Amino acid sequence: MRENNLKINFNPGPAALPYVVLQEASEAILNYNNTGLSILSIPHRGKLFTDILEESKQLVKELCGIGDDYEVLWMQGGGRMQFCMVPMNFLSQGQIAAYVDSGYWSADAIAHANYYGDVKVLSSSQQDNYRHLPAWPSGIPAGTAYLHFTTNNTIYGTQWKDIPSCTVPLIADMSSDIFSMRRKYTNCDLFYAVAQKNIGPAGATLVVVKKDLLHKVNPGLPPMLSYAGHAKAGSVLNTPPVFAIYTSLLTLRWTKEKGIDNIESENKTKASLLYEEIERNDLFVCNVHEADRSTMNVCFGAANKTLEKKFIDYCEQRNITGIEGHRSVGAFRVSLYNAITVADVLHLVAVMQEFENLNKS
Repeated sequence: MRENNLKINFNPGPAALPYVVLQEASEAILNYNNTGLSILSIPHRGKLFTDILEESKQLVKELCGIGDDYEVLWMQGGGRMQFCMVPMNFLSQGQIAAYVDSGYWSADAIAHANYYGDVKVLSSSQQDNYRHLPAWPSGIPAGTAYLHFTTNNTIYGTQWKDIPSCTVPLIADMSSDIFSMRRKYTNCDLFYAVAQKNIGPAGATLVVVKKDLLHKVNPGLPPMLSYAGHAKAGSVLNTPPVFAIYTSLLTLRWTKEKGIDNIESENKTKASLLYEEIERNDLFVCNVHEADRSTMNVCFGAANKTLEKKFIDYCEQRNITGIEGHRSVGAFRVSLYNAITVADVLHLVAVMQEFENLNKS
């Protein structure tokens, strides 16, 4: 058992949060900063929450290395709301919305964009079951409003480590790997991330957008569906998810204290330990192309599929939870988000070796 008596949570989301964040958040539920008020009931337009918003926005800018030419928004609706809002705000009649199709969630973003106008998929790895990343588009069609891509693919286990530059506004879904490594965020005109991975609990969505791009928002949208409307209202156009944003602030503080470089180094170590064991252990197999493998979501299977449920059950008995693959692909998925420690991964590797010894042919 871990010292804090919690299971090792490899769930893809809602995912593990740092234990210190859980402690601080739980204390704030009873009494936030000795105010005599619960964080669950502070006024969302009062100074207490305004201070939370402002600190969180400054930390996002600092961690991403961006300046005041970007607007930081806290929104709701998760990734699928962003799949709708991006084309709704930026795709005009006669323009093209360009997409890179690298997995389940990028395909879902494309499906949502088709409701709003002309969509063109510039590259895709679907034909190979998303086992690798597609080639980065070599040319952008005339009349393209923006190019959208997903930096990390949670279901198939591939990841873009770098953010390329682009000749049109570049929009990135960074839900599952934001703050996991040092990146050139300034290559993006807009990036977004649902909170329940490396940011905080479910219920909040982070959107970071260049102020220049806000001037290109399609007119006539109701404020709730307009990035410009949310920016003008300072993320309090309606009652925001106060507790989710506060807990995200705690995680942002933890991320800053730990340091992005240290987090990136740990994430590489965690992923390397697990991939090496998968390659060594004859009971397991990983079909993801090595060069494209994600450091956040390690997707693999059993060489003998009859052992898959047996291994999941074996892990549950040894304090490990959340390793089941997505319902669309099955097998295993181990999510190594920032709150997961090297010790957590070493425990999983040891359990894999125990399982190997018990199931040798």
